[in-house]
Amino acid sequence: MKKRSGTGRILLFTGDGKGKTTAALGILFRAFGYGMSAKVISFIKSGDRICGEELAAKKMNGIEFDSAGAGFTWLSKDLEKDKRLAREGWEKAKLALSDKKVNIVLLDEITYPINYGWITKEEVVEAAKERIPNQHLIITGRDACKELIELADTVTEMKEIKHGFKHGIPATRGIEM
Repeated sequence: MKKRSGTGRILLFTGDGKGKTTAALGILFRAFGYGMSAKVISFIKSGDRICGEELAAKKMNGIEFDSAGAGFTWLSKDLEKDKRLAREGWEKAKLALSDKKVNIVLLDEITYPINYGWITKEEVVEAAKERIPNQHLIITGRDACKELIELADTVTEMKEIKHGFKHGIPATRGIEM
């Protein structure tokens, strides 16, 4: 694949293990230290419930957080609403990818709406290629398609070895939420 001009990197965190969003947010935390701005579009988390990472982002002037989901889609009772929210989130993502003031865009859990067919992998790949030349892009989510894997400069697969939730330990504030 031909490398595009500019120094903006594409990082992909995928796999069935915990830590994809956490790794991406760690990069945003580092970038924030250097005065860089970031836009997060979360395709699963609901705007009705503020999560810990969004609370932190509000305290860090320069990291904007947008929820573009209604919670875990696999538990949804209204998939049409989920699809509409994902499409609205994708429109916000395209704006961020063309905004010269945004240094890093995080498309958190975008693999779900791609795999459900609500957003096409082709439009995500195209927008990633056409983004601001020096803008960095981070993509997270399980089951990343081969097109995203090929597009990314760096791909990390999180592998679950053991997870407390499967052993009856509920999600813990500050750890999973």
